[in-house]
Amino acid sequence: MGAAVFRAFRNFNLENRAEREISKMKPSPAPRHPSTKSLLREQMSHHPEIQGEVARKNDKLLSLLKDVYVDSRDPVSSVQVKDAGTRQEPKEFRLVKGQDFNMMSIKNIPKGKISIVEALTLLNNHKLYPETWTAEKIAEEYCLEQKDVKSLLKYFVTFEVKIIPPEDKKAIASK
Repeated sequence: MGAAVFRAFRNFNLENRAEREISKMKPSPAPRHPSTKSLLREQMSHHPEIQGEVARKNDKLLSLLKDVYVDSRDPVSSVQVKDAGTRQEPKEFRLVKGQDFNMMSIKNIPKGKISIVEALTLLNNHKLYPETWTAEKIAEEYCLEQKDVKSLLKYFVTFEVKIIPPEDKKAIASK
């Protein structure tokens, strides 16, 4: 329904609007290269003093130009600068904590990083046992920076699913 209404507004008075746009005065295009040459020749013939001004050398500017010294060297490519300036140190890896969820594709993780499963595990451990799993212990256990762990614990939480039984049925006891 909405598309039909929109189409009606879009097509309203279409022919008149198109005719008005077509009948507008078009701007004159910029001159092309060959015509510019002929226009320049015409202007030079009308004003011969321009020709003398263009051909005349300015001694003051020439003397200033003689004082300029240009020393040119090939620029160093940015790739070479990066390679020479920053050498990457060999990365340190750590083994994955726990082999849950068939994580055969991940063999080792760089220090300072964690996998999704590890993140969920440490968030859940902190939620269940906050006295035991403090930010300091998590940072030490997973080789992370303490400020990153504090931010992780502050801004991320795991979902908790609660099943609320209807009023007329008995609640099923969890095992």
